[in-house]
Amino acid sequence: MSGKRLEGRCALVTGGARGIGASIAEALAQAGASVMIGDILGDLGKQTAASLGKSGAKSGFVALDVTDDAQWEKAAAATVATLGGFDILINNAGIEITSLVVDVKAEDLRRMCDVNIVGTALGMKHAFRAMRPGGAAGKGGAVINIASVAATIAFPSIAGYSGTKSAVDRMTRVAAMEAGKLGYGVRVNCIYPGLIPTDMGMQLAGDIVRLGLAPDANAAVGSVIERTPLGRLAEVGDIADAAVFLASNDARFVTGIGLPVDGGMGM
Repeated sequence: MSGKRLEGRCALVTGGARGIGASIAEALAQAGASVMIGDILGDLGKQTAASLGKSGAKSGFVALDVTDDAQWEKAAAATVATLGGFDILINNAGIEITSLVVDVKAEDLRRMCDVNIVGTALGMKHAFRAMRPGGAAGKGGAVINIASVAATIAFPSIAGYSGTKSAVDRMTRVAAMEAGKLGYGVRVNCIYPGLIPTDMGMQLAGDIVRLGLAPDANAAVGSVIERTPLGRLAEVGDIADAAVFLASNDARFVTGIGLPVDGGMGM
């Protein structure tokens, strides 16, 4: 994508230190937005923010454990104070713990729920409070939650993860309805990324092999590609471009949707 469609906008990207989050942050900056990186990875997050700054974007870093309500409050305030506003939230932080249903551990399920569900809900809470009329930013805005193609397909070994990402989809739609009905001026949408060869994606491939569902990592990846009509894995740039679109005025009448960016895998 080109142009400065987000010029003057201020964004907070959770899990923005690396992977999908870092790619989205870079794309937002290229589109003209100021960007705050929120992450538990302090050194890497600061490096990512500094890299955005070197490209000419206004940027910053804030320590953010998305499961902590108080840290969310501080992150929202830091975004407004550092960037001068808060118009875009990318709820990207998430974790995946692979397990067959027969072997699932309660503590793993609780951890995924805490990060993927609670973290997303708290992000929307504090974005709404800042963006709505009378809030610290008060100009409305856009929230983009990162769900997963796992919310739309039955893929073995990720039942818990799929459940949490399905919850992200449902919360997105309820939040969009609330924001509209209450006059917040905030659009809320989510994206379903396909499998991406990031650290998390390749760990999943390795876990599939470990669980006996594929003979090797290449076969695991190949099985995903076979289910994908466009015949390849997703790339971080595919997700980043979709996030820029949903954050921009091009999507001004779009709210409450789940946008598949999965090459057709989930259809």
